[in-house]
Amino acid sequence: MADETVTVDVEHGVALVTLNRPEARNALNGELIAALRGALQECGGRDYVSAVVLTGADPAFCAGLDLGYLADRAERHAADEDIFPEVPVPRIPKPVIGAVNGPAVTGGLEVALACDLLVASERARFADTHTRVGIVPGWGLSVALPAAVGMRRAKEMSATGNFVDASTALTWGLVNHVVPHDELVPFALALAADMVSVDQSALNALMATYDDGADLVDRPRHDLERARYMEWQSDAEGAGASIAERKAGIIERGRAQKG
Repeated sequence: MADETVTVDVEHGVALVTLNRPEARNALNGELIAALRGALQECGGRDYVSAVVLTGADPAFCAGLDLGYLADRAERHAADEDIFPEVPVPRIPKPVIGAVNGPAVTGGLEVALACDLLVASERARFADTHTRVGIVPGWGLSVALPAAVGMRRAKEMSATGNFVDASTALTWGLVNHVVPHDELVPFALALAADMVSVDQSALNALMATYDDGADLVDRPRHDLERARYMEWQSDAEGAGASIAERKAGIIERGRAQKG
């Protein structure tokens, strides 16, 4: 299976799904979001797929939202689900392993957080730059990030917009493993193969139990974030231009912090 912006390769029960806009650092636009959601939903519905590995075409995992998409979404107030779906990564009845090969920034961080577990390349870096760009999250970051790293560290990431390197992400519990860059996808595929080897009925039931249990606590908080975003967006007159201006320097800031 293949798409211009997302590629899907299936072997031995594992689907390798790759965000494929490397020239834009896999930034999310409407086309990429739709292709990603469609690819994952298709994998979730196929009996020959038991696990999914989600990664990005180098050099980035996902640099967040595309500037043109940001401006269009702001102009249309994000009222259309086709413009701003509730989540970029739909829940499917198969485990999804995120193989983070480079920067995962803001919307890209939200994509990573939507995975069931994360393996990071030594080149991976993570940042929540919503406040630097001048927007508020609407994809559940205020729920998923504290669940991964704790409330105080999540607030630090969101309030500063600073980048977190791979080793710190491992220490904080944001990722499960950090591996050399060239070993990232093979390592993630090996984890997925382990998942293929277990009883699939039990695996799917247990993963659903994890997800449904989390919803008992997290769903009201996710709805609160979404409502807060929609309220903020409806009041953000002319947000598109100012967002574009602020976002332009985010990657350079990340490079400077790395140095």
